[in-house]
Amino acid sequence: MKTKTLFATLLTLALVTAGHPQSLDKAKLDQLLDRIAERNKGMGSLVLAKDGNVLYSRSFGYRQINGDEKKPLTAETKYRIASITKTFTAVMIFQLVDEKKLRLTDTLDKFFPQIPNASRITIGQMLAHRSGIHDIEADGSFGKQPRTREEVVARIAQGKPDFEPDAMHGYSNAVYILLGYIVEKAGGKPYQEALKERITSKIGLKDTYAGVGNTDPGKNEALSYWYLGGWKEAAEIEFSVTAGAGSILSTPADMTKFIQALFDLKLVSRDSLKQMTTMRDGEGMGMGPFLFAGKTLYGHTGGSGSSGAWLAYFPDEKLALAYTTNAKIYPVRDIVSGVFDIYWNRPFQIPTFDAFDVSPEVLDRYVGVYSIPGTPVKVTVTRDGATLYFQPAGQSAAPLEATAEDKFKIDPFVVFEFDATKGEMTITRAGQKRIFTKQE
Repeated sequence: MKTKTLFATLLTLALVTAGHPQSLDKAKLDQLLDRIAERNKGMGSLVLAKDGNVLYSRSFGYRQINGDEKKPLTAETKYRIASITKTFTAVMIFQLVDEKKLRLTDTLDKFFPQIPNASRITIGQMLAHRSGIHDIEADGSFGKQPRTREEVVARIAQGKPDFEPDAMHGYSNAVYILLGYIVEKAGGKPYQEALKERITSKIGLKDTYAGVGNTDPGKNEALSYWYLGGWKEAAEIEFSVTAGAGSILSTPADMTKFIQALFDLKLVSRDSLKQMTTMRDGEGMGMGPFLFAGKTLYGHTGGSGSSGAWLAYFPDEKLALAYTTNAKIYPVRDIVSGVFDIYWNRPFQIPTFDAFDVSPEVLDRYVGVYSIPGTPVKVTVTRDGATLYFQPAGQSAAPLEATAEDKFKIDPFVVFEFDATKGEMTITRAGQKRIFTKQE
């Protein structure tokens, strides 16, 4: 009898503790973020919260760098959360649905008839990225200057549809920009006011708001940076262009409060939350699924230039994670995955970030002046010790990090590959390749 009782007790304990940390290894979380900071692989803030209670909070790096003057990131520093804005926009759309001011079957021509296929595109299709609306091209100077709603809508209307409405899934920032404007039209208030009234004031988010103009370090907002042998400020897109798709600034603490309130049904009805979390082609309405440690979480990611964010929620444990960065160098997904492995006491090795060693003799084969035939573009590759440097004309040199004997990178998005036999250097950025030829 005692044996059966003991077995039952052990089984119960196993079921209760499975997937739960016996004690959160905060020291290991510190080691991970310390290593990222030491090796200049990122800067940012992290919060882990369970049922609304913060388990871990940490900021590392700087929100503003002026020479030797460095202002540190703090728990109150606001970051661009980019596309996580879409979840906030979706919540406000569903609030309007719950209030009978909108229907998911309403068509876009009710608000913006100038958009191609507007009479056949529904609000529901837009929320699920199934509208076929071509993404906005914020290239050149368009994304660097303040834009009116009319200018942005006109820009979106120029795009040719990517596919017929509801024929497939196709992610589009333009769709959520329009949904943000629909929040204004259907609710009768500017997006900033609607956000405050419907979400931030309602659940006590003191550091979350829609940005105006561009990042303002005077308001404790984090400027964005690349690491090019030193921290260099990175350009960001104007908030009036990103609008309901990416204009919100927030803190990880506020973000975890937001997603907890959403799943606690403090913002939308149960039916609306069910629709938001029902996946089709891997996408819900305003959020998507993540798989970590064999568990399905819900949330959204955000990326804007060198800044980024991740918001994830595991309903079974009421566990929320929010990570924000103003220097997206080491992949954010790898950081988040590591945090969850540590939280759930899974095997995890702190990355060393050791560089791939390439001999000076091999590096010297890549040194020289490169150009693109038929164009005036010229760049110079030099060596200093065991490091190659890349220098476009009129700009400062940037160190290249070796990932193989003939492959290098500046950040995760710019990759260099050398072919010394052909005298070629291929630069790949955002999926686009440019081939440079070495001059004799």
